[in-house]
Amino acid sequence: MGTLLEIKNIETFYVLIYALRGVSLTVDEGTITAILGNNGAGKSTILKTVMGLLDDQPDKGTIEFMDKRIDGKDTEVIVRMGLSYVPEGREVFEELSVRENLLMGAYIRKDRAAIRKDFEQIYQYFPVLEQRDDQWAGTLSGGEQQMLAIGRALMNRPKLLFLDEPSLGLSPLLVKEIFSIIKTINDAGVTILLVEQNARMALSISDVGLILENGRFVMKGKSSELMEDKDVREFYMGIKSEESAKGYQRWKRKKRWR
Repeated sequence: MGTLLEIKNIETFYVLIYALRGVSLTVDEGTITAILGNNGAGKSTILKTVMGLLDDQPDKGTIEFMDKRIDGKDTEVIVRMGLSYVPEGREVFEELSVRENLLMGAYIRKDRAAIRKDFEQIYQYFPVLEQRDDQWAGTLSGGEQQMLAIGRALMNRPKLLFLDEPSLGLSPLLVKEIFSIIKTINDAGVTILLVEQNARMALSISDVGLILENGRFVMKGKSSELMEDKDVREFYMGIKSEESAKGYQRWKRKKRWR
């Protein structure tokens, strides 16, 4: 199992903010890697930096995908290399049908027979999309739009799939369904880098977890081990124990990460 993505000491400025501070990360082939953190920690900025969506960023550091430098490359080049990105908020094409949205995900491909086969695979993952095949994407529910956004990204046949906050705005029941499908997609051979605030769900399906605070990683490890860490359980899952700190002591414990 080789390394697909390697990020080394990147620094990124986003809207005049020092958003990422010496971030390093590796994603191994076949795994699910989860980046956890609160709002504004810089999680989405990592994905946008890798995808070339931020002008002239990263300011420092290097990004390699399949042993090739991609920092500074255009987004289209990165997508053609085998990276797909599902943005926060889904961003489907509201006035296109479900089928047309999926076809947009395959716009760089010419293999029509294989595209038809991939439609079948997407509809196996998300049967509700087949039922809505000719329906405008803007009329779908939030959960259905999330399924469509993931399906559209898979139509590129990515070697690495980025998912940015897939649980955002969804009911607990839908979140459970979406994460179950994400695990199924990974089991089918797609490597995944997941950005998520729902630490419990993200760690339950991932192999490796990283916690981002104020633009830098403060904890890394196997997801199963992070699930049992008392700080992670308290600060990111809301699970308190008899040892949980209160008031100033809680602030002091949390502050050591900042």
